[in-house]
Amino acid sequence: MTTAQIHKEVLRLAIPAIFASITVPLVGIVDTAIVGHIASASAIGGIAISSMIFNILYWFFGFLRVGTSGMVAQAFGRGDKETQGGILLQAIGISLIGAAILWAIQWPAYYGIMKFIPCSEEANLFCHDYFFIRIWAAPATLLLFTAKGFFIGEQNTMASLVCDLTVTIVNIIASLGLALGTSAGTLGVAYGTIIAQYTGVMVAGGIIAVRYRDIVSAGLRHAADKVAFKATLHSYATLNSDIVIRNLCFMVVYVGFTAIASQYGDAELAVSSIMMQLFMVFSYFCDGFAYAAEAMVGRFVGEKSPMLLRSTVRAVHLWGAIIGTVFTLLFIFQSAGMIGLISDDPVVLETAKPYYIWLMVMPYLSSLAFLWDGVFTGATDGKVMRNSMLGSVVCFLGVYWLGHESYGINALYAAYMAHLLFRSIFMTVLWPFKLKKWISTLSY
Repeated sequence: MTTAQIHKEVLRLAIPAIFASITVPLVGIVDTAIVGHIASASAIGGIAISSMIFNILYWFFGFLRVGTSGMVAQAFGRGDKETQGGILLQAIGISLIGAAILWAIQWPAYYGIMKFIPCSEEANLFCHDYFFIRIWAAPATLLLFTAKGFFIGEQNTMASLVCDLTVTIVNIIASLGLALGTSAGTLGVAYGTIIAQYTGVMVAGGIIAVRYRDIVSAGLRHAADKVAFKATLHSYATLNSDIVIRNLCFMVVYVGFTAIASQYGDAELAVSSIMMQLFMVFSYFCDGFAYAAEAMVGRFVGEKSPMLLRSTVRAVHLWGAIIGTVFTLLFIFQSAGMIGLISDDPVVLETAKPYYIWLMVMPYLSSLAFLWDGVFTGATDGKVMRNSMLGSVVCFLGVYWLGHESYGINALYAAYMAHLLFRSIFMTVLWPFKLKKWISTLSY
């Protein structure tokens, strides 16, 4: 491929992935926005806390997407359909087992976590009801993780877009209809999310059955070969053990952010929830190019093409810089307007004003972290991703601890930015050494 062709391939994968990624936070934003316009800050805080609990439970299973995409992409590069199918079947099985575990532990998990989260009685009541409704979407959520990882590995981000758009559109329609048109009231947003998630799974299953039935058949043959299947499972487990630790570190940062914010009252909790959702809009937008990196880096590692590997990394970072610039300008000129789209509560809008600056500095502090995650995921180098998150947790906790007495909740935002900055610097420094090692294992 020429440089122009590399950029074209990056955009072919990234553009659908961008639109798909944008829809992911919209599930939470839609729920928050509906509640924000028909209820109080306490209800917004209740959704934030409940979503945080789901993040605790689901982030453990994030390897279903991350590990699946990198390994499938490398098998795709080798033209190994049996391994592609074997990984898919293994991930589906783990998804269903994981959902059963989540259902079994839902009560102790909820009450155990809530012991460490101070919040008002009103926020706690809404959080309780929302959680025990939405937990029934667990199988669909985990299966969608698997499907998305498989589609990215197959260089087919358009399929992921179709699934995510389906979930978002159905969620908007169902949540609005149930919240405004039935006795469920604000809890209608939880029922709407369940309907949307299972609809997305049916769409993903249909795509796999129609387009990838040969890979599924090859995967069944792979499963019948016990030696080969165990080897694939061992590789999958080894990679994902690092990813599980990485995801637990993510949990500390993102759950810690909400848990700490809850100590500052319902208004600050509502603002921090909205700010985090806007942070995530950018991160998911940037992740469109990270997903392109996952697919292409994995493919070129599988194909043993080091020159194309280098060109891909340069291309995704160029596009990441462009995205970072666009979002920086957007947050500089439209911070108030974007927060106002989510909540029109005067208390929330006034409370948010001192924190606009954090929206403005976030894109340039974080874009490298997201893109490097994509590169190292495609290369299935779980140790680098694990170690970057271990260090970033230390930065997050350290910065908050050092600054909270003097700067209050601003120390929390600074801590979040510090964790992003550490990830960016750590992986940037390691890249030349890892590239040299990877190239030594490849041949032209």
